Amino acid sequence: MSEIKYFTEEGLQRLRNELEQLRTVERPHISHQIAEARDKGDLSENAEYDAAKEAQGLLELKISKIQDKLQNARIIDESKMDSSKALLLSTVTIKNLKNGMQMKYTLVPEDDSDLKKGKISIESPIAKGLLGSEVGDKVEIVVPAGTIPFEIIEISR
Repeated sequence: MSEIKYFTEEGLQRLRNELEQLRTVERPHISHQIAEARDKGDLSENAEYDAAKEAQGLLELKISKIQDKLQNARIIDESKMDSSKALLLSTVTIKNLKNGMQMKYTLVPEDDSDLKKGKISIESPIAKGLLGSEVGDKVEIVVPAGTIPFEIIEISR
């Protein structure tokens, strides 16, 4: 059995839309490619047919993974979360104690991460180091470049 995955309402809808796209557009398209390649004759040395069959296998795997995620999906209820601690969906302002630089991140489920928008996955090293901390806490976070000390400046929802 797969593990439970947490999603925002928006993230879950995006996943449902992706599954619908794969089923209604991509799957028929690949089936059409297979049929066209099959019509070209000998399948034993038909590279187009082999490529289309491989694409079909990859597509079916992707569909299966999304279905598995949806089956084990849970929507996050922000109203029941402690707003004084850095938790999932918290927006946390941190200060790098080495260089004084401040950064603001929103801790989101893995599928919703977007670094350009300041949304980091709760699976990332920084988010893991921030989870459970409160304003004023000093945390040391191990990242690929080494250990960086941070201070929690603000937590909001």
